[in-house]
Amino acid sequence: MNRRGFGQGVAALLLPTPAPRFKLGTKSADLSPRDVPFQLSVMLWTVFTDLPFEQRLEKVAEAGYKCVELVGEYEKWSPQDFERANAKRKQLGITFDTTAGLKRSLCNPDERQAMLAEFRSALEPMEKLDCPHMIMLSGNVAPGMSREIQHQSCVDGLKAAASLVEGQKIAGMPVQIFLETIDPEENPRYYLTSANEAFEIVRAVNHPQVKFLYDFFHEQIAEGNLIEKLEKNIQYVGLVHIADVPGRHQPGTGEINYSNIFRKLAELKYAGVAAMEFHPTGDPVAQLRAAREMALRSAASS
Repeated sequence: MNRRGFGQGVAALLLPTPAPRFKLGTKSADLSPRDVPFQLSVMLWTVFTDLPFEQRLEKVAEAGYKCVELVGEYEKWSPQDFERANAKRKQLGITFDTTAGLKRSLCNPDERQAMLAEFRSALEPMEKLDCPHMIMLSGNVAPGMSREIQHQSCVDGLKAAASLVEGQKIAGMPVQIFLETIDPEENPRYYLTSANEAFEIVRAVNHPQVKFLYDFFHEQIAEGNLIEKLEKNIQYVGLVHIADVPGRHQPGTGEINYSNIFRKLAELKYAGVAAMEFHPTGDPVAQLRAAREMALRSAASS
């Protein structure tokens, strides 16, 4: 499933010093994540889409990652498909840290009950896959409703969703909900385009199982000023997504200084997941490996 297409259906950090380049030939085994507080993951919709699911996991492992994020790839799986996916991830030592793919809106109160039913149904495959986290989207602007109504609907919808998983764990981890923004260039109809507003919503929800998914790609396009917002709101960040601007390619290809961002995440002791969500411009395994090495080196230097 193409996550960009899903977002359409429902950041100006111009630093003069470019992100350092790392040689693709460096072995991932030369770097250790033990001193880095956050985990690294791969959002699977961006890579290896022409391969069967189990082979995609093999490629992710080859690039040095132990976490994978999904977008409902399992929606039409049979019980045997779940068995094969679980057997392969366990063989590779991979965990599914987060999933997405809910189609109902948070910002439209008329869709509240359908959204909650959809989330409730999604918990079953999440449990089958030991995947504890769900990304939620605001959805597109609700016609005829003020922004105040839609803002409050996001707050109320997240509170209601959190009540469904109050204290619940999957694979020993608290079930968490991550609210995501989408930039207005990718989807001009989308309601929640501002990280600042998303942080306001998460603060108003005031629940430990509801956090913000800080997607640096989207926020670079929408409003920029990435690091200051990260510093001011780190306690509300549960997940970060990594891609450069323009083009949604690997770190170092555009205008975001990801070396500084990885250092700042480590300095702030961010303990969540940083997921690579980019379209590689070359060999995907090599460029995923290079992005991992950049993250580990930069974080270790903080």
